Amino acid sequence: MNLHIIDLGIIILYLVATVFIGYWVSKRASRNIQSYFLGGNSLPWYFLGISNASGMFDIAGTMLLVYWLSVYGLKSIWIPWLWPVFNQIFLMVYLSAWLRRSNVMTGAEWIKTRFGQGTAANLSHIIVVVFALVSVIGFLSYGFKGIGKFASSFMPPIVTNAEYLALHPQINVNLYALILMAITTFYVVKGGMFSVVITEVIQYGILTISSIAIGIIAINQVAPDAINSVLPEGWKSMWFGRTVGLNWQDISSAASPKLHAFNEWITKDGYEMFGLFFVMMLFKGIFVAAAGPAPNYDMQRVLATRTPSEAAKMSSLVNVVLNPARYFMITGLTILALVNFDKLYTGSLTSPDFESILPEVLATYVPVGLLGFLMAGLLAAFMSNFAATVNAAPAYLVNDIYKRYINPHASEKRYVRMSYAASLLIVVIGITVGFFVTSINEVVLWITAALWGGYTAPNLLKWYWWRFNGYGYFWGMVAGIAAALILPMLNLQILHEWPLLNNFSMNAFPVILIVSTIGSILGALLTKPEDDETLMRFYKTVRPWGFWKPVHQKVVKEDPSFEANRDFLKDMFNIIIGIAWQLSLMVFPIFLVLREWTPFFISTGIMIVTSVILKFNWWNKLRD
Repeated sequence: MNLHIIDLGIIILYLVATVFIGYWVSKRASRNIQSYFLGGNSLPWYFLGISNASGMFDIAGTMLLVYWLSVYGLKSIWIPWLWPVFNQIFLMVYLSAWLRRSNVMTGAEWIKTRFGQGTAANLSHIIVVVFALVSVIGFLSYGFKGIGKFASSFMPPIVTNAEYLALHPQINVNLYALILMAITTFYVVKGGMFSVVITEVIQYGILTISSIAIGIIAINQVAPDAINSVLPEGWKSMWFGRTVGLNWQDISSAASPKLHAFNEWITKDGYEMFGLFFVMMLFKGIFVAAAGPAPNYDMQRVLATRTPSEAAKMSSLVNVVLNPARYFMITGLTILALVNFDKLYTGSLTSPDFESILPEVLATYVPVGLLGFLMAGLLAAFMSNFAATVNAAPAYLVNDIYKRYINPHASEKRYVRMSYAASLLIVVIGITVGFFVTSINEVVLWITAALWGGYTAPNLLKWYWWRFNGYGYFWGMVAGIAAALILPMLNLQILHEWPLLNNFSMNAFPVILIVSTIGSILGALLTKPEDDETLMRFYKTVRPWGFWKPVHQKVVKEDPSFEANRDFLKDMFNIIIGIAWQLSLMVFPIFLVLREWTPFFISTGIMIVTSVILKFNWWNKLRD
């Protein structure tokens, strides 16, 4: 489709304004690397929370969520536990405060807080940098493919030669992604954290207005009877049994012949055995969430807050800011797509490319002018995620490699200039990888299941077990990252067939976790524990609960007034309540757009009750 000149003008105006803002704040950001990467720890927690949520409101993820809701219905609300989305609840309840008490700039620098100085700490420091860079490059390639697919669907093709397109079908997707990444890179590189946060707050405003508009358009355009005519039995239920329990074959014959393909898509995704899939997601999610945030923009927002209690508040705000607006938009897009599926869908039914339907939905139902604003909002979603990711990565190269090992006495201006160069290098590598990516879903699964499987064990043990040391961390991370990279290359048949899931990355997670756990424990027990000074300083500063009794006894002997953290049971209770609260924030906008009033009022009631419990049992008890 081709945009009207008014819509195209609105998009161009938005892009120009974004670049201008980035340039305008660049002087403040370039004072020093503390300002460049963390905003000088001066930004209010609510700005950082909105910024963090805006960064998570990415276009590739939104496309994927629309696909999941369309095919799996309300059961799709569980699938984001792949990431897992409830890691934000673990963060808000206790991990954000623990992390912020370290008072460092990056996750790699945090290693000094836990493992001190020396060879083991240096090895651990380097392996975290490696993991952070691999993770960031993976997310950049994921975003690259998502924005390219979206932009090429509604913008005129750059390459029109039929013969060339036959040989390189992804060329226009990749070129548009390249252009948009170049624009975003300019303001991120120039403005640092200040630029990212300010533009993301503005982008969130655009996204929220866009989300509300799409939901209202869907409510006005599609009657409840029309929705029900294209949905199989069980689509509106969150609950499931051994299998996903949806049969699109019966619906497709009566309403839309193409919908029969959804049964094949469920099989292809590997989610047919939904009960087993859910258990694996929950098992994986608890371990990953308890390990703390990966070294990405989420961790950077935590470290950029002013105090530990503000870090916890920031993580809680992400759930409120992100989920209702995003799912209002997702549900609106979903019902418009399903009711008009045969007319709008032009992708391959055997190889799902559901992302291609989204621009068609917008072009069909949104008037000129508002369409340009909505497109700008969706571009803002991409730019927020990309900007946050790019801003997080250079800190590891500049602060953790260049400053620490190469040039520790350089001027602040020198470090900022090196940050510009590091940002550009990361973007170039991410784009290069993105050119070879064909599936958004595959990239997401590899990052969240395979790569994070290698991260989980050592980062879980570092918080809760005093005997865990730098060598255990290093060998656990090496074993996990190696397994995450090697297993997909081996493409083992047993991992495709066991345990009755056709999902290689999810099946590989337990294997990677076991390999990483063995490396972690052997690395720790076969070497000396960390020195008492390091362990005692960490325990007194961060104040974790867990298996710290020997260290606690030494701390109390030195400081009899010190009190142990006895909040374990309270924190676990708040996590359970918090997960129910988070789910209610996700489902109530879905029921609102569907006009299913009974579950809407039930989910709203759950949201109110859980909010009150968290107010008195968590918010009121926060302390630095």
